[in-house]
Amino acid sequence: MSNPQRLELTWIGKENRPRLEPRILLEDPAKSCHAKHRVGKNDIFDNRLIFGDNLLALKALEQEFTGKVKCIYIDPPYNTGSTFEHYDDGIEHSVWLGLMRDRMELLYKLLSKDGSIWITLDDSEVHYLKIVCDEICGRSNFLANIVWQSKDTPGNNSTGIAQTHNHILAYRKNESFTPNLLKRNEQQIANYKNPDNDPRCPWLGTPLTRTEYRERDYYALTNTSGKKSFSSEALQCLFFQGKEEIKKS
Repeated sequence: MSNPQRLELTWIGKENRPRLEPRILLEDPAKSCHAKHRVGKNDIFDNRLIFGDNLLALKALEQEFTGKVKCIYIDPPYNTGSTFEHYDDGIEHSVWLGLMRDRMELLYKLLSKDGSIWITLDDSEVHYLKIVCDEICGRSNFLANIVWQSKDTPGNNSTGIAQTHNHILAYRKNESFTPNLLKRNEQQIANYKNPDNDPRCPWLGTPLTRTEYRERDYYALTNTSGKKSFSSEALQCLFFQGKEEIKKS
């Protein structure tokens, strides 16, 4: 191919971009609230609450904070058709994508080299935004799609399959990002055993994670044609044990 193109998502109006001139933020002293003076050397007075259009606010932050923000979390409109006091959450999909693309580009510029951005959405738009974020952030910088339970009830009044979860898309700025992991506490460490002195490390000592062969997991499944096959778990156990042959039923 003479003109190879990268994988991308296209939509009506994608080429339309707002013209944004440099902006500045003006503090309202009457609404500022902080301690009258610093008590310790580690006191920081740089928290800001910005009232206004978020696109213009991001543009105003660009000059001061480009490449300096370590973590960004956003909770944009899910575009599910709901109407709120200050915005309409049911706009046309291509319009929504354009709005998100413009803001994601500015947000990504703000991230530091070891920074990351976390975006919460539901099934309505998350898969489309995933592709847009791949274009902006780079597909190699995708960290995870974290699915979390958002409802305790099964949604029996749903006309299809009840949606009981939401998503969090996580992206890093580049490979400099490292997760800040919590250390295991004593109770968690106690769950790991090493009865055979395996030099690799202790392993989670519960029946659910063992990979040795167990007779109770070795059973045949019969398909519609009458052919029998053995469960994948049993085959996996045999594989890990180095079995060369599988018994025939």
